Amino acid sequence: MENIKHIFFDLDNTLWDYRKNAKLTLVNLFTEYDIENTYGKIFNEFYEAYYLVNQELWDGYREKTVSKEELHRRRFPETFEKLGIQNFGFSAEMEFRFMNEVADSQHLVEGTEEILEYLKGKYELHILSNGFEEVTHKKINGCIIKDYISTISTSESAGIPKPDPKAFQTAVDKSGAKISESLYVGDDWIADMVGATRFGMKAIFFNPLFENHLWIDEVPVIDKLVELKNYL
Repeated sequence: MENIKHIFFDLDNTLWDYRKNAKLTLVNLFTEYDIENTYGKIFNEFYEAYYLVNQELWDGYREKTVSKEELHRRRFPETFEKLGIQNFGFSAEMEFRFMNEVADSQHLVEGTEEILEYLKGKYELHILSNGFEEVTHKKINGCIIKDYISTISTSESAGIPKPDPKAFQTAVDKSGAKISESLYVGDDWIADMVGATRFGMKAIFFNPLFENHLWIDEVPVIDKLVELKNYL
């Protein structure tokens, strides 16, 4: 891609492996709270319920129908409700523990370090995430991503989540980049690809799970981060 000087990355499941980090954190909490022996549910049942609830809440956050506070308040109670468990007085504590401990995890998406090293010096690199401000900075500062990134922007700092153009404008303003010289890389079709292209930014869709998606002209699709080398 010609004339690109700035690359903006999504964070969760694009560079920082949220799926792996969250699952490992949940395994530890599930074991510590002895959920299997107390409620007769195996981890896979618990994780499937959590995954569905978490996805629904984040979709709501992206669509501006669920607030940050509501997401935190509802996530674990609704997970336990899906399992038919009514006694979940520890859910608020579990949410607090989860948010703190998952952000300390350092597992990255395969190819992250290789592609960041490849891009370093050729482009200025940035993060624009729909994650929350404090947690996003904690994730990045706890791993090697911090050594490559110039600016970090979040939906919380923008006051609105992707795909809203204000989120992208906030990141561009913070970086000093021109839209015409910028590229966005992310794994969420709506938040990242629709959001970036409507804003006027070039984009590359990272689709490691081979999820069904629409198509936008001039938006390449890759399933490995190192494939960015074919375009940059």
